[in-house]
Amino acid sequence: MGHVEDRWYNVIRHPGGRTERIKSERFGKGLRYRVRYIGPDGRERSQSFPDRSKRDAEAFLVSTETDKLRGSYVDPVAGRMTFAEYAESWLRTRSFDESTREVTEFRVRKHLLPFFGSRQLASIKPGHIREWDAGMVGKLAPATRAVVFAHLRTILGAAVDDERIAKNPCSAKSVKQPRPVERRVVPWRYDQVSAIRAGLAERYRPMVDLGAGCGMRQGEIFGLGVDDIDFDAGWVHVVRQVKRVRSRLVFGLTKNDRDRRVPLPDSVAQVLKEHIEKYDPVKITLPWEDPFSDERVTVPLLFTTTRRGALNRATFDDKSWRPAVKAAGIVPTRATGMHALRHFYASSLLDAGESIKALASYLGHADPGFTLRVYTHLMPASEERTRRAIDDLYRCTENP
Repeated sequence: MGHVEDRWYNVIRHPGGRTERIKSERFGKGLRYRVRYIGPDGRERSQSFPDRSKRDAEAFLVSTETDKLRGSYVDPVAGRMTFAEYAESWLRTRSFDESTREVTEFRVRKHLLPFFGSRQLASIKPGHIREWDAGMVGKLAPATRAVVFAHLRTILGAAVDDERIAKNPCSAKSVKQPRPVERRVVPWRYDQVSAIRAGLAERYRPMVDLGAGCGMRQGEIFGLGVDDIDFDAGWVHVVRQVKRVRSRLVFGLTKNDRDRRVPLPDSVAQVLKEHIEKYDPVKITLPWEDPFSDERVTVPLLFTTTRRGALNRATFDDKSWRPAVKAAGIVPTRATGMHALRHFYASSLLDAGESIKALASYLGHADPGFTLRVYTHLMPASEERTRRAIDDLYRCTENP
């Protein structure tokens, strides 16, 4: 059991059992009260308090002993590590693919370390979280704020798991998690998709068919190999993407690390066959996930640059996609990238009566609930179906 030591006085025991308190050499100097206790690892620990704080010292001792019994004890020394030191350790040991690691490192170092970096983990309180978040309003888009807050909460949650702090200040009731502004998806019309397609160079036009007709992401289209298409059975196997990591192109897993099969419509299949006859697939070799890895993968890609290289998203968007969008009479924004073709695909399938579960599978969403939240407003109205179903039920009941 621990005890509270008054370092300004020494206790002398006289014969007969009488005790006397006399001033020690430390009297009036430094912190007066020292709590001494044994930690769960068997080592002695201590915590010091100033004069007139004996009650605080006793309360600390009671709290410490209670935490030991509950198994929730956290060594106060462990929380002295700075946020910057712990965040860098978290980044090193966290399991990411390289592209995710790159963007996470950027967000943590740019938006979290300037405010929290020099603070000790144990000193970070809910008020600091609220102060930081308030300072980000207007500096970061709501969606980015939400993502960076999620990084902060995850880092401090890991600190709890590592027994460096007892509680995650991001989980306090007074801390409100930033939420992105929800914008309703407004799909393009068929004539708009056709106009954008016509504005692209001929060698790139089939990419619009894959986006609007198969729901593929831009990087997945860039990474599509001729061997990934099963023309006989009518399927596209989405197994990789081309992405940029550390300013270099690599092959990598698709989003959510899930490959998938997507139905290949006959109309899209015909376009791809004609494209392959006119533009021979080019064997491209790139690193897998990590640009500095020795692992290399070779794929006969359907879509390459005029110089027979893999497509770079930034260059393609700037030189080909945005000009085609402008030519179609659409103002280029963040919402008018190639991802908008997936919205067209989703709206077309829902209008045709396809289920949310199937749509989520074709789009490569990990959670059908996410698909429902994004596209529920595009589902066909069911009022007339409801009326007919109830009317038919009543007619069957009245006329057995």
